[in-house]
Amino acid sequence: MCSASFVEETSQHYSPRNVGSIATAPRTLQVVKHVFPLELSSMGSRSVLQEGLYGSTVVEVGAGSEKVTMQNLNDRLASYLEKVRTLEHENSKLELQISEVLEKRGPELHDYSRFEAIVTHEFLFQILETTLSNANLALQVDNSALCIEDFKAKFEHELQIRQSVESDIRDLRKILDDTNVQRLHLENDVEMLTEQLISRKKNHQQDVTELHNQIAQSGVQVDVDAPKGEDLARIMEKMRAKYEKMSLKNQEELKAWHETKIIEVEVQVTENTAALKEAQNQVQEKRRDMQSLEIELQTQKASLLGSLEEAQLRCNTEVEQYNVIILQLEAELTELRSSLQKHRQDYSILLNLKGELEAEIETYRRHLDESRLPTPDEKAEGSVVGARGEMGLGLCLRQDLALQSTSL
Repeated sequence: MCSASFVEETSQHYSPRNVGSIATAPRTLQVVKHVFPLELSSMGSRSVLQEGLYGSTVVEVGAGSEKVTMQNLNDRLASYLEKVRTLEHENSKLELQISEVLEKRGPELHDYSRFEAIVTHEFLFQILETTLSNANLALQVDNSALCIEDFKAKFEHELQIRQSVESDIRDLRKILDDTNVQRLHLENDVEMLTEQLISRKKNHQQDVTELHNQIAQSGVQVDVDAPKGEDLARIMEKMRAKYEKMSLKNQEELKAWHETKIIEVEVQVTENTAALKEAQNQVQEKRRDMQSLEIELQTQKASLLGSLEEAQLRCNTEVEQYNVIILQLEAELTELRSSLQKHRQDYSILLNLKGELEAEIETYRRHLDESRLPTPDEKAEGSVVGARGEMGLGLCLRQDLALQSTSL
């Protein structure tokens, strides 16, 4: 190890003769090795420093140039001090970074600041677009529903018109039936009157014949000075002609009235039939329009439902993708947090080991001081070398500790 080699090299290069000018004979520095078990384990690495102090092993410091030895010691000490400063600077940086990480990410706080920009600019924009599309679809559905209600109202109105026209047609048919019945009754009356006229004509002819026969059989001839009266046959003929004229006149009037009524009824029936046909045509046209509108409405409804389902499916897919991304990021955050916790634990272990090493260095120095019985000159020279050796040992230990901490 670095600390043990430094102590041995220092012991080999040290002698009172090389440091001071008072001693005339070379002296030896007794460095007794004693085992102080010290373990430094982190991340699978292991460093064991074993050094001790019990007085039996003697290292003889050979002669050499004092200036060269001091120069070497000073160079090594300067290099160790530079390494110590570098390691302390790096250690302070690591402590600052760890403290910042611990302050930013506590055990119960979740920092989603780096996701907010993505969610704000991308997800919210997509959600807004989806919401607007859904609103447009809902508006189209409402408009279609309003159109359906309007067409239903028109259909009901046309249906009422059709029902009223059908009721008028039924009434006209009843009137036509009544007119036909009246016509039949009038025809029957005309036939009866015609039969009565014929029977009366026959009876009148029979009466005239009987009277002529009676006159002829009686043979009575009366001469009267009075003016000759009209002939009975002529009178009867006149009466017959008069009644025939009256009958013909009544028949013509009845026929004209009947024809007029029939014409009026036929005109009404024709008008009603035309109105009925027009209403039926309008109903059929409205029905065709309604069927076409229903088909168009069903098509639009199906397309809108398909678009809505597609939009919902797309939104669900995007939400699932975003959930997967969030889960991955949360897993990475958890892993990072566990790694930081592990590094913090390792750092605390290293700090404890550093304290233990410093305590053992102090114990080692005390044992070195107690084991030596130096003269005043050796005491002064040994204190310098011991301080330097202790400093070098501490620097080596710190270097090993810093190297292991940086390897973490």
